[in-house]
Amino acid sequence: MEYLKIANGLPMWIATGIAVSIVLFQSILFMRKSMSCGRQIGISDETLKVAVKASIISSFGPALAIVVGIVPLLVTMGGPTVWMRESMIGSVTYELMAAGFGTAAMGVTLGQAGMDGTTFACALWAMTLGSTGWVLFTAFFTPQLDKFRTLIAGGRKALIPIISASAMLGAFAYLDADRILKFDAGTVACLAGFAVMAALVVYGRKSKARWVGEWALTIAMVVGMVAGALV
Repeated sequence: MEYLKIANGLPMWIATGIAVSIVLFQSILFMRKSMSCGRQIGISDETLKVAVKASIISSFGPALAIVVGIVPLLVTMGGPTVWMRESMIGSVTYELMAAGFGTAAMGVTLGQAGMDGTTFACALWAMTLGSTGWVLFTAFFTPQLDKFRTLIAGGRKALIPIISASAMLGAFAYLDADRILKFDAGTVACLAGFAVMAALVVYGRKSKARWVGEWALTIAMVVGMVAGALV
């Protein structure tokens, strides 16, 4: 397909490299700021190092999930676009859906005959504009979220951790609900991941093994993906 010469061309690599560089700069800046704030409130360097290590290890699971689903996007949108989009958004499902909407607006199915430079550009615009809302909401409303959380708790600080945990559980429950209601490979993956995570949590509490907290998420996600793939 001729449009892939554009999608994988040097100008695209340069343009997307600039965007990815900004993401890397922000990541380094946030890490340095968090380390600095941690020391200011009395957290030891050893504890901070453990937190960083646990965060890095826990990211392996989500990264593997992206690698598994990234192939169709690579084939249809090219390496530079995927590199940029996954560095910024990190959701293969969203990117495939948005790219599909963009090509559908041109009367073409993503990855099928009829894809050209114009269709590729339309798909890229759909991927970009569709995620603009998240970026704007984060920029303008993040400073207010803590006040909103405190307002919901009615000023009772003891409720804030409970509300935060409930919101997180609700978000994951929403993502899993359709897998429970209709039994398929996703259901098997969900249940397998849950069973492994529950077992690891129980084992970690009894054994006090530090590695469990660092590797539990990655192990549960890998087992879930394998279980779903085998169905």
